[in-house]
Amino acid sequence: MTKNKTEDISPDPYAALRYSEFRSYLAMRFLLTFAYQIQAVVIGWHIYQLTKDPLSLGLIGLAEAVPAISVALYGGYVADKSDKKKMLVWVISAMTFCSFILFWVTMPQSVLPVSRVVPIIYTMIFFIGIARGFYSPTAFALTAQIVPKEHYANSSTWNSSSWQIASIVGPAAGGLLYGFSGVTSCFVVIILFMLASLGCIYFFIKNQPPQFIPKENIFKSLQEGIRFVFNSKMVLGALTLDMFSVFFGGAVALLPIFAHDILKVGAEGLGMMRAAPALGAVITMFLMARYSPMAKPWRNLLLVITGFGISIIAFGLSRNFYLTLAILFFEGSFDSVSVIIRSTILQLLTPDEMRGRVAAVNSMFIGSSNEIGAFESGVTARLMGTVPAVLFGGSMTLLVVFITYLKTKRLVPLSLKEIHPH
Repeated sequence: MTKNKTEDISPDPYAALRYSEFRSYLAMRFLLTFAYQIQAVVIGWHIYQLTKDPLSLGLIGLAEAVPAISVALYGGYVADKSDKKKMLVWVISAMTFCSFILFWVTMPQSVLPVSRVVPIIYTMIFFIGIARGFYSPTAFALTAQIVPKEHYANSSTWNSSSWQIASIVGPAAGGLLYGFSGVTSCFVVIILFMLASLGCIYFFIKNQPPQFIPKENIFKSLQEGIRFVFNSKMVLGALTLDMFSVFFGGAVALLPIFAHDILKVGAEGLGMMRAAPALGAVITMFLMARYSPMAKPWRNLLLVITGFGISIIAFGLSRNFYLTLAILFFEGSFDSVSVIIRSTILQLLTPDEMRGRVAAVNSMFIGSSNEIGAFESGVTARLMGTVPAVLFGGSMTLLVVFITYLKTKRLVPLSLKEIHPH
């Protein structure tokens, strides 16, 4: 008895890549993320060198998160009712301008005293946070317009992979450039890559007119997006679980302290430590393009976030540089699977006309929890010490997973078809 031929066809792991605009979008995302990751390493190391204060590292995250959260809902509303391409051009241009100011104030030739340099750096991070509040919902909505719905899961995998590859190369390049060439060279590279990212959007992606025409006032439109998230138990559960795990697992903000004071590996070692989680993530994501984690998404989400929490604790206990790199590698692997599951659930369950607003809620839950988590890590490191702060964060992540499991047991055995029949 012969099998039906359609049963032998494996999912095409390159399905989303067959669309030229999506390839241009991935190039934009890679180049922008590469520049952003270099900037994160450079700013973290530079500020710690100037202040020698763990809290100053946490304040970097807070300076970006507060404006990102504040404008996120409005950013989602604007993204829904605007041309997505034009929005991204404006947003990336604003981020490039802020990077140019950072380049200017951190130059060795700068005559500004340290007492002024640090506040200016925080101010530019603040404005980058505002830009990010518009970037996240706009980019999310754009993806849905250039890739067919049946390829959303595949596009989420490649989208995340692009980000993770840049997150491997960016921190390593930032650490090495800073260590061997200084801060000025780093910002030259940052600005060039941001300009290249801008070109990918401007020249290679068509205008994307809005699919949402507001018929109500802005407040009712925003409430519609919030109401959708809170009425969808799967979406709300995924966002809440990821938010708290990232919030308490924000040990990456303390990497400059581990590199400088505990492991004593310098800026070059810091770059490798920042790159290790992304290396684990991108290798895992390439595997996920072939072997989807969506068979039983909720069960898999709980398992990988448990692994993430355990890896945070192991990182805090490690005193060997190479063991630390291995632990960070697995931390990135676990985190990448949770990203794929969450983003796929969000893409599948969100109506087209409210993608920007729902993505804005997502960025408030997830995107800014990285920065708020960095602030939490900085505060606990100041109060408890660096290592106890990391152990506390990992333990709280495991507690969040356990509580979530108790409240969502019925979702654990569900398959993707049971969650989204269509």
